[in-house]
Amino acid sequence: MRHFLFSTLIMLFSITVSAQSDQIFLHNGQEISGKVLKVAEHTVTFTYDDEDAEQTLGKYAVQKVVYGKSGREQSVSDRVDISGKDGWQNVIIIESLEEVAGLKRIGEIKGKTGFINYRTGAGSDRKAQEKLQKEAAAANCPFVLLTMDKDIDRKGASGGGFGQNQSIKKGVGYSY
Repeated sequence: MRHFLFSTLIMLFSITVSAQSDQIFLHNGQEISGKVLKVAEHTVTFTYDDEDAEQTLGKYAVQKVVYGKSGREQSVSDRVDISGKDGWQNVIIIESLEEVAGLKRIGEIKGKTGFINYRTGAGSDRKAQEKLQKEAAAANCPFVLLTMDKDIDRKGASGGGFGQNQSIKKGVGYSY
C-alpha cells in the first residue's frame, strides 16, 4: 500500500510540473514543451523539459508561446501567405542565419538581370529582387536567406551608363 501511495504521489507531482511547462507552437504544426527563456526581436530561446541546454528558434518558425504558469499567450509571428498571383510579394528576404532556425531548407534560389537591361542601377537591383521572390514563391518558399547580393557595373573609361548594370542575387529558400 505504501509503495502504491508513493508511486501515486510521484505521478501527481510530475503531472503538476509538466502542467507548468511553456508551450511553443510552430507554424509547421509541431508543439514544443519546455521553458521559454527569452523572446527576442528575431529569435525565441528555450530549454526542453528536464534539460539545461539552450535551444534557439527563428521567430518566423514560431506562431505563438503559451506560458504554463500564467496561461498567457504571446503571438510571435504570422504565417506568411505566398499563394495567389501576387503572393511572391510576401516572400521575406532574410540576411541573418539565426532567423531561419527551425525552418526547413528547400534549395538554392536565384534572381538576376541581364548585362544589357535598359535599367538604372537601382532599377536593376529591384528587378533582380523581384525575380528572386518570384522563384521562391514558385518553389513554395516564403523565406529566402540571402547569400549573395552583387552588382556588376560595365561602364568603361569613357563613361557609359544606362543599361550597363547587372544585379545578381542568390539565396537559400526555406519553408515551414
